[in-house]
Amino acid sequence: MFLFWLFSGRYFVKVAWAWTLWLLLPFIAVTTYQFAKSKFLYGPTKSVLMVLRRVSALLVGTAVWYVCTRLFMYVENLTGTCSTSGKLGDPRRLYATKQECHQDNGIWNGFDISGHCFLLSYCALMIVEEVAVLEGLSIDQNSKLHVVINVLFVSLCFLTMIWVFMFLCTAVYFHDFSQKLLGVLIGLSAWYATYRFWYLKPFSPGLPLPNIPLSSKKYSYSR
Repeated sequence: MFLFWLFSGRYFVKVAWAWTLWLLLPFIAVTTYQFAKSKFLYGPTKSVLMVLRRVSALLVGTAVWYVCTRLFMYVENLTGTCSTSGKLGDPRRLYATKQECHQDNGIWNGFDISGHCFLLSYCALMIVEEVAVLEGLSIDQNSKLHVVINVLFVSLCFLTMIWVFMFLCTAVYFHDFSQKLLGVLIGLSAWYATYRFWYLKPFSPGLPLPNIPLSSKKYSYSR
């Protein structure tokens, strides 16, 4: 399991947002366009505008990922010190960043907020929110669109399982408890601030199921 984590971490977790973005982009575009035409009876132009609005949620997610990862790096550089194996009597050099320390083969000791815990929790919650659109979507079982959406849905489910598995491996093997806890809390805060607060407002990317109360959702997507 540990070796699998190392292999997968290199190709999946390091670019977790890219994998999530790559699958969510076509899923949101296709389902939103179909939802706009079938439920709201929008024309092509208005449906495309609705797609662009919903896809902007991925731009928000990209901004959240970028700002938070930069913040984590800043905190680690601000709180860290470098330990090197220099000779006795050599003048001690002050290092400003982790990168400078590693260039001299040093070990950087700082408060490293778990970027994996943050990103994996945020990506998983975002996928769960976006696939909820299937609860209000009705598509002919024999159509090609149904096949496309099914493939994207299964791929997103499989990706979510990978994120959960990677999250558990990170929780067991890496970082201190406080670093992991803070990473998760930031991920949950980012999800809550967007999908449970901002996206409820008119000037926002909006929710996957606009104008449909959560209490009245009915599962109508044919499998």
